[in-house]
Amino acid sequence: MTYPLQKSDDEWQAVLSKEQFRVLRDKGTEAPYTGQYDKHMPTNGVYACAACDAPLYRANHKFKSGCGWPAFFDAIPGAVTRHTDRTLGMSRTEIVCSNCGGHLGHVFKGEGYPTPTDERHCVNSVSLNFSKDDKQVETDGSGKSSKA
Repeated sequence: MTYPLQKSDDEWQAVLSKEQFRVLRDKGTEAPYTGQYDKHMPTNGVYACAACDAPLYRANHKFKSGCGWPAFFDAIPGAVTRHTDRTLGMSRTEIVCSNCGGHLGHVFKGEGYPTPTDERHCVNSVSLNFSKDDKQVETDGSGKSSKA
């Protein structure tokens, strides 16, 4: 699959830390309970892709799951793309940034959390940046998100 923002590995390595590159571009996972956004619980703001700054999640979609990674029950419409991930001998739903294809984490359904979607977007902190700015986020119809 191709994404609107295309860069070579060399271009990504020039703008991402080694850990960000490992997670976002090589589909790695940060250790649980180590990310800066695991226990970060603001009431307003937006979490954006650390690679391309596309808005992904609203702060009010975040919840305490106790899993060791930031958990969200929903994404900004069109901001996240889902793929089947068959690594590790199982089938999971991988989530990536719809703008640059950066690996965010995985979605788990039916775990019984008291959220409107019964989903847990388990996202690596290193894949995110947070902004207190909670401007209206709109999609332009192409699946790309932009701040209004």
